[in-house]
Amino acid sequence: MLIQFWKRRKKQCVSIVCSISILFSSIFFLNGCEATFLEEKKSSKEVENERFTSFTEKLFCKEVAASQISLHYTLKEPETYGIDKADTAYGTIQTDSTQIKTAAENIQQALYTFSYEKLNVKNKITYDLLKQYLRSLREEADYLYYEEPLNTVNGVQTQIPIVLSEYQFYDRTDVEEYLDVLSETRDYFQQIIAFEREKADKGLFLSDEMADQVLEQCNAFLAMGNGNYLYSTFVSRIGELQELSEKEKSDYIQQNARQMEEQVYPAYEDLIQAVEELKGKGTNEKGLCYFPEGRKYYEWYIQQSVGVTDTIQELEQLTRRQISEDITGMEEAVNEAKQAAAILEDGKAERILEKLKKGIGAAFPEIPKTSLQIKYVPEEMQEHLSPAFYMIPAIDYTEENVIYVNQIQMRDDLALFTTLAHEGYPGHLYQTIFFESTDPDPVRSILNFGGYVEGWATYAEMCSYYLMPLSKTQAAILQKNSSVILALYALADMGIHYEGWSRMDTVEFYARYGIKDAETVDKIYNLILGSPGNYLKYYIGYIKFLELKKEWIKSGNQSQKEFHKAVLSVGPAPFEIVGKYFSL
Repeated sequence: MLIQFWKRRKKQCVSIVCSISILFSSIFFLNGCEATFLEEKKSSKEVENERFTSFTEKLFCKEVAASQISLHYTLKEPETYGIDKADTAYGTIQTDSTQIKTAAENIQQALYTFSYEKLNVKNKITYDLLKQYLRSLREEADYLYYEEPLNTVNGVQTQIPIVLSEYQFYDRTDVEEYLDVLSETRDYFQQIIAFEREKADKGLFLSDEMADQVLEQCNAFLAMGNGNYLYSTFVSRIGELQELSEKEKSDYIQQNARQMEEQVYPAYEDLIQAVEELKGKGTNEKGLCYFPEGRKYYEWYIQQSVGVTDTIQELEQLTRRQISEDITGMEEAVNEAKQAAAILEDGKAERILEKLKKGIGAAFPEIPKTSLQIKYVPEEMQEHLSPAFYMIPAIDYTEENVIYVNQIQMRDDLALFTTLAHEGYPGHLYQTIFFESTDPDPVRSILNFGGYVEGWATYAEMCSYYLMPLSKTQAAILQKNSSVILALYALADMGIHYEGWSRMDTVEFYARYGIKDAETVDKIYNLILGSPGNYLKYYIGYIKFLELKKEWIKSGNQSQKEFHKAVLSVGPAPFEIVGKYFSL
C-alpha cells in the first residue's frame, strides 16, 4: 500500500481553476511572436516540445502548491521550481461540480492547442495521460458526494497522523511550516465535517457500523494522550537539525505540544462529535449499488482507479478465469508448502529486504542506490492501519525511503517476506525509484493511477515466492494460493458493491471455497464496505500486468528483464496507455 494522502490527488481542483488564466496566457504568448522567433533557430518539433513542457510545468507548480503537505511531500526544494509557498496547509475540499467541470474543460482546451504529432514519445505519454485524467475529472464531478474521506481503510482520520509524523525537517523553515500546518488542522477537519453533513443531507452518509469504526479509530488516536507518536517523532526530527540551538529546539517542542493540544486533538474531538451526531442518517448498510447512482458510480470508479475499460461483468469473468487457472492441481500440496515457508532462514525485515534486493537482479533492471529505513506502526494504531505501507519520497529527493510494518498483522515469516516484496523490492519502492530515474515530467507526480502502482506491487509480491528457499513447485503453489485468495476478495468487492450481495450472500460465496468461519467473512464484508474497489486495484492491476507479459512473449520477446524495463519505463498510467507504449 502507498501512503499518498494529499500528494498526487486530483481533489484540489480550486488550484486548477486559478491556474487557467496563467496557462492560457503562456500558451498564447508562445503561439505568437516568441514562437516565430524561436522557430528561426529551432525546428517546429523542438519548439512544440518546449512549449508543452512549459505548459505541464506550470500546471504541476500550481497544483502541487495547493497545499503545504502536497508541496513538502512532492518537492524537497520547491524554490527550484519557483514556488515560494503553498496556498493552504491541507488543501481545500471542492464540492462545486460546475467549477470542476469548467476547470477541466479549460485545461483540456489548452491541451488541444498542442500538435500531438510533433511531440516526442515522452511528451505524447504525458499528453495522453492528461487527456484521460481531465476526462475523468469531468466525470467525477457528477459523483462528488459518493466519495468518502472517512473510509475505514485509508481515510483522513488514519492517514493524517502518519503523514504528519513523516513530515521531514531539512531546515528551520520546515519546522515552522510544519507548525503552521498543525495550526490549520481544526479548520481542515471542519471542511470534512461540513462535507459529511452535506452527504448526510443527500442520504449518502456512512452506515452506523462504518461510523462506529471511524469513531473507534479517532478514539484510539486520542487515547494515546501524551504518549502520542506525534510528540516523540517531532522531538526526534528536530533533534537532527544542527542549525538550531538547544533553546530553539525546546521552544519548538513546546510550540508543537501547544498545537497538538489546541488544534490536532480538538480536530479529532470535533470529528467524533460530528460523526456521533450524524450517526443514524446513513440509509444504506450494504454495498454502493443500493445508493441511487451507486452501481453506475462503482463501475466508473473501478474503471478510473484501476485504469481499465472493462465492464464489471468482464472483470468478474476475468477474475473467475484466473481463479480456475490458479486452482487447478494445487490443493493437495498447499499445506506442505506453507509449512516449508513459514520459517525462513532469517526473519528480520532488513535482512529480508537485502535478500530481495539481491535476488531480483537477474530479472529486473538495476535502479540507483537509495537508503531505506524500516519503521513500525505504533502499537495503539496497529488495529486501524494496513499491514504495511511505503512512504513516497519527494521527486527531487528519492535517496531516503521509509517502509512501515504493522507487526500485529505479520502472521509469520512468509507474510513478512511477501509484504516487504510488495512494499520494497521489487514493489513500490523499486518501481518509484526506477521511474524517477527516467526523469519523467513532474506533472506526472500529481496523477494517481492506483491500478498500475498496486497492480505492479502485487505482481512483485507474486514474483517473490520464487526467491524463497523453496522448490519451484512449492513456490508456484504458494503463489497461486495467494492469487486465489486475493481474487476472492476482488469478486466479493464486485459482488457487494455491484451485484448487491448481503452478508449472508458473502458467507455462502466464501463457503463454496472452503472458508466457512462466519466471523472471518463478516470482517471481510466490513473491510470491503469500508473501502469500495480497493481490492480491484491490487488484483485486476496484477492480472493486467500478466496480460501484458503474455502479449510481450507472444510477440517473440523472451527476456523478463526487458519486459519489466518496458512497463516500468512507461510509468503509472491506465493499462490501455501502458499497452500502447510499452513495446515501442
